[in-house]
Amino acid sequence: MTSWEYAVNFFVALFALLDPIGNVPVFAAATAGGVAAGRRWVAAYISLFAFAFMSFFFFTGLSLLEFFGISLPAFRIAGGVILFLMGLEMARDDFTAMFADAAEGAEDAGPRAYARRRFERLIVPFAMPLLIGPGAISTVIIYASEAKALGLGGLATGVGVIAAVSVLTMICFWLTPLISKLLGRIGMTIIVRVLGLILCAMAVQFVIIGVADTARGVIIKTDVSAPYAAER
Repeated sequence: MTSWEYAVNFFVALFALLDPIGNVPVFAAATAGGVAAGRRWVAAYISLFAFAFMSFFFFTGLSLLEFFGISLPAFRIAGGVILFLMGLEMARDDFTAMFADAAEGAEDAGPRAYARRRFERLIVPFAMPLLIGPGAISTVIIYASEAKALGLGGLATGVGVIAAVSVLTMICFWLTPLISKLLGRIGMTIIVRVLGLILCAMAVQFVIIGVADTARGVIIKTDVSAPYAAER
């Protein structure tokens, strides 16, 4: 896998998991009543938290697995199961309506003071586990193992992907009024369903690769665990 292929795969998986576009209605409901500047600060705080939290697991996740005696194939299979359940929930249910009742009136404070108070309320459950759940953490750790094979360039690429997804998340939340108006509820629902389907497919692929690593190619065919590799 080249650095470019690694970056694209990691970006797609992480962006689908965080689902910033699908979470726009949730963010809008959770920051209802706040002034525009305050909502932008909330989005910035959430995105900074996402970058720091995922970067921490990107660099320490493999060490944590070693400490607990968990093999990477076992973790890959477990992560695939979690991804599949989350993707299935996104594809079948109205995932974005989960925290629709989180709205509050405007707080009588400045934008940054409002943002700090609102961010403290949104760390759980919005930032975690809705935005950054077990699936996102599992994916970060799995792709951290892939980055080791690419050396320092792979690690830098991985951090760059995390930063890019975090920045795009912030931009999506900044554009909440525009995105909600352009897509409408039907458009938002379609996006969530499609991202859920993509997550389900990626989850199945994670499980296949984990089983293949465990069986050392005896049970799973190479062209199934690593599709399209032979064509290149």
